Amino acid sequence: MSARDLLIEIGTEELPPKALKTLSAAFSESISTQLASKELGFTHLKSFATPRRLAVLISDLAERAPDREIEIWGPPAKVAFDAAGKPTNAAIAFAKKNQLNSDELQSHIANDGKQDKLCYRSRVSGAMSKDILGELISTALASLPIAKRMRWGSSRAEFVRPIHWLCIVYGDEAIAETIFDLHADRLTRGHRFHCNEALYINNAADYETILREQGKVIADYDVRQQGIRQQVIALGESLGGNAVIDPKLLDEVTSLVEWPVALAGSFEDRFLKVPPEALISSMKEHQKYFHVVNTNGDLMPNFITVANIESRDPQKVIDGNERVIRPRLSDAAFFFETDCKISLESRRERLRNIVFQAKLGTIFDKTERVAALSAAIAKLLNKDPSNAVRAATLCKSDLVTEMVLEFDDLQGIAGYYYARNDGEANDVALAMNEQYMPRFAGDTLPTTLTGTVVALADRLDTICGIFGIGQIPTGSKDPFALRRASLGVLRLITENQHDLDLKHLIDLAIAQHQTISASDKLSATVLNYILERLKAGYEDNGITAEVFMAVSAKQLSKPLDIDQRVNAVQAFTKLPEAAALAAANKRVSNILAKAEGQLPGQIDTKLLVEAAEQTLAQQLNEQHAIVAPLFAAARFEEGLKSLAGLQAAVDDFFDKVMVNAEDPALKNNRLALLTQLQGLFLEVADISQLVASK
Repeated sequence: MSARDLLIEIGTEELPPKALKTLSAAFSESISTQLASKELGFTHLKSFATPRRLAVLISDLAERAPDREIEIWGPPAKVAFDAAGKPTNAAIAFAKKNQLNSDELQSHIANDGKQDKLCYRSRVSGAMSKDILGELISTALASLPIAKRMRWGSSRAEFVRPIHWLCIVYGDEAIAETIFDLHADRLTRGHRFHCNEALYINNAADYETILREQGKVIADYDVRQQGIRQQVIALGESLGGNAVIDPKLLDEVTSLVEWPVALAGSFEDRFLKVPPEALISSMKEHQKYFHVVNTNGDLMPNFITVANIESRDPQKVIDGNERVIRPRLSDAAFFFETDCKISLESRRERLRNIVFQAKLGTIFDKTERVAALSAAIAKLLNKDPSNAVRAATLCKSDLVTEMVLEFDDLQGIAGYYYARNDGEANDVALAMNEQYMPRFAGDTLPTTLTGTVVALADRLDTICGIFGIGQIPTGSKDPFALRRASLGVLRLITENQHDLDLKHLIDLAIAQHQTISASDKLSATVLNYILERLKAGYEDNGITAEVFMAVSAKQLSKPLDIDQRVNAVQAFTKLPEAAALAAANKRVSNILAKAEGQLPGQIDTKLLVEAAEQTLAQQLNEQHAIVAPLFAAARFEEGLKSLAGLQAAVDDFFDKVMVNAEDPALKNNRLALLTQLQGLFLEVADISQLVASK
């Protein structure tokens, strides 16, 4: 079957840079999926994306899809025809649906392997590629993830940006489709400044080369991005430092240019007295510049910008960028110098005017609660609470600084510098920023105990407060980011190896809220919500829900303890004896659940009459002596590995011993034996939960 390359290009006004990659991927995916659904084969699909275009080049697209044999089954023959052999209403309806003559129905009887039925078979011609392109492109454009579409001119068409041209070339043939009131042809457009003219695409396969060589456009997003990366790195090295390439900034810059040219500029050394994060934020967020650091990681008075033009006089471009950045950096310097004149403590009163949540009071009220809770947590960790209380008291004061009001991403970071300026203790200053750690999945944790304590208290105050006023997050709404806060609480406790009882911490946090009524139900709801985040986290790490449920059955509330047990049970599941022991424990649970009356607590060795139960009883005593000190030291994995040695004795017991013996004394003694067996494993988890439900 013959095939040709197909080029589809949508030419637009400048597309939103932060959405370009997503739009390009969605466009390509839709085209690919639709072609597959039409059974139109191709060897490769390559996407292109620049500020002014979305395009795909499909290699070796079949000119038509293969013909298909269709088979439509109707009613059984005994239903389709009456005793005289005439078609019934059911047969007539089948004939009408498939455009058959009812007189010919007898020739359409076939056996489906069970009985004779009416059957209509036909051959359907495959779709022609050229015939479906208009529908294909329109569907792909309509399905793009565009939050807000716009109209332009007198057209009622809607898209993310006005569309100015369409180029559709199949092999060497221009396809005349009309989409969004535009007639497609074989013309593309070059660079807005270097080649502001139409370019003729004679053959689809020549698209990328023509744009690069004639139009001064690098259409391949990845190629363009790699070129930018290389240029920026080389310029950083030429300045005697290293350019710091933020992946998100690199994506945005790649989406802003079609012919990237990296240029290095500089600014005055005096600005380096300003916190580097403020300078970096100003350069990155406002100007899309890459910053440069020296071998020690210190900010250098340089920046790298990526122009969308190859200037005859690049120094003029550099000078222009230096003139633009200077006022930005001057603003940052002014804000910093101004803020340093007023201490964080003096700013606290202004927090009384900022509402945290209408029913939970102001930010000032929150700092009071966080300070009290921080003191309690520090004492639980046997640490002097003074620094934690001081840090919690000041932790939100930077919200009313000029720096944070201008650069909101410096919240916490600005507080660190101002606390140092105020002469606060080092870990108090660090806690100003560390209170927000971890900010996202995989982020680093606080380096100081003070920062850890305040980070815990801040999150627990928010979670308990929001739950306390009944604003429990739903699947789609979590305005206070309680899921992220819960994960942060769990990481702060488990990864720092703090033996803290989460239930107790929650009760302490709820008690700080004067407008919330404490109750066991509220405490339990918050606890279950936070611990449920553990389950999702474990599943992400390849630990099954059954492992988590085995530990959850013990209804524990210490995250570190839970984590240690989950990891131990996970290791246990890898042992060859695990499945048999889990099944045995399931059987034990079922037997004991059905037992009537009070189960005996002690085993009477005189009633152990069978060799298998004698062996099991002996091994249980031996294992108890081995694992008791291991479990007491939280060495759960070692303990479970030792208990795995019981498998043979347990299997032998169930093979040779009748638990529900006719003699009540024997029966109760054997139930006591099983109770001890179950109890040994329950010291760690209910491993019967490892048996998947049917």
